[in-house]
Amino acid sequence: MHYDISQQFYFDAAHTLDRAIEAEGSRRIHGHTYQARATVRGTPDPATGMVFDLGLLRRMLAEVRESLDHHFLDEVAGLGKPTLENLAHFIAVKLQAQGCRPRSVEVWRDSVGDRCCLTLDDAPGAR
Repeated sequence: MHYDISQQFYFDAAHTLDRAIEAEGSRRIHGHTYQARATVRGTPDPATGMVFDLGLLRRMLAEVRESLDHHFLDEVAGLGKPTLENLAHFIAVKLQAQGCRPRSVEVWRDSVGDRCCLTLDDAPGAR
């Protein structure tokens, strides 16, 4: 039996994007409010009853948020092109560097209905 636990956060950021469709507006600097969710899968530790301490996950995500919130995403080191796909990957890598192995990372923009979910098939869950 496995449990999925998750924590969500938001960040506001600006970027540009070179694309074929909606090209003119995308190439100009523009911003979005992004939502993101990291999910950890596992079985509860018998001693704590937790798959992963959500307080610790919140703290880890606060550090990730600091690197994205109110930044120009084109200039964030390690992100690459500021797509939803790259944002999800960036968040997963940042969490992994802190010792958390997320099962999935989702990034979306409510204002336009776009969503990306990165599923890390080899993520066995908590530490």
